[in-house]
Amino acid sequence: MTTFRYVRRLPTRCWTLWLRVRVVALVIAAIYSSASAETSNRFLGLPPQPAATADAAIVEIGRRLFFDARLSADGRVSCASCHDPKKGFTDGLVVARGIDNRAGTRNTPSLWNVAYNASLFWEGRRSSLEEQAGDPFVNPREHGLANLSALVSLVRKDAHYSTDLSQALKITPDRIAPVHVVGALAAFERTLLLGDSALDRYLYGKQTAALSPAAARGLKLFRGRAQCASCHLIGTESALLTDGQFHAIGIGQETLGANLARVSMRVAKASATELDALIGADATVGSLGRFLVTRDPRDIGKFRTPSLRNVALTAPYMHDGSVATLEEAVDSEVYYRSTERGEPLILTPAEKSDIVAFLGSLTSAGAQSYISDDGAARP
Repeated sequence: MTTFRYVRRLPTRCWTLWLRVRVVALVIAAIYSSASAETSNRFLGLPPQPAATADAAIVEIGRRLFFDARLSADGRVSCASCHDPKKGFTDGLVVARGIDNRAGTRNTPSLWNVAYNASLFWEGRRSSLEEQAGDPFVNPREHGLANLSALVSLVRKDAHYSTDLSQALKITPDRIAPVHVVGALAAFERTLLLGDSALDRYLYGKQTAALSPAAARGLKLFRGRAQCASCHLIGTESALLTDGQFHAIGIGQETLGANLARVSMRVAKASATELDALIGADATVGSLGRFLVTRDPRDIGKFRTPSLRNVALTAPYMHDGSVATLEEAVDSEVYYRSTERGEPLILTPAEKSDIVAFLGSLTSAGAQSYISDDGAARP
């Protein structure tokens, strides 16, 4: 009040200037507040974030490694070649392609929120990001390096990597090892956390207008009669839209029957390294699914339930990329549910369309770019 009385006694010109300064200050504060709110909303709808185990310097090194195409046999393939931020950290292809444009057998999964995964790869053959991160570098159809020692050699030859890793880890450059390189990549991938979809704003932000009428009807079906939420979980406080488990829905099993004995014997004789190469080269081997890990016949054809977050950005679908559109994916799931319960699950075309509209509501704000911890878009 005292300040207000003082400025009222100022000359008119000063009074006008003071008002302008105040208005500009309020606008800047509003913009900052809005940006801060947007940044905090990035985690809306996600469970509590996994504890950070690496400092910012290691994460930044991991980010640079992720986008570096020099870390491949032909100098053209980076992690981002298949996990492109502009495509929801996928590649938009039926199956991934690596050096010399060699095709694999698996569809590229998104890396958004990968920190929550209890297992990696479609059949869950790795249990941590550190275990998984090195595999693509030595796969002959991906980065194509001879071994992880070759990867470390490339990293050591780069003066920036060598210096920065040495300083961050407090070791000499000659002690940089595979564990440090894949650890940095895993640290970066754990920062790829993103919620804040229309569904999140509707369920957890209490914004009743966030969903369109069609998407709201689709949500009701998704959680109810269509039974989608039995595997793609939606909780009261958060939603990862996956149960993290393995299920068989008959996709990609057409050629397996006549070849089951042959491929099973081939798998049984393969070392872990040989098995990785087989999965990437032989679609019939890859179609064994979770069996490749457990060797339990009941797990043949079972694959990890993918999260549906940002699913509208990540076509085509399924472990082999054989389903081109969301409409086809809904039809496949309806057929599976019908088979599973032994009676038809009847959904009208309009109801299927509502479910597709709901799936479109799972796209996060900023899902087509890498959003750093400070809210800035990154390459």
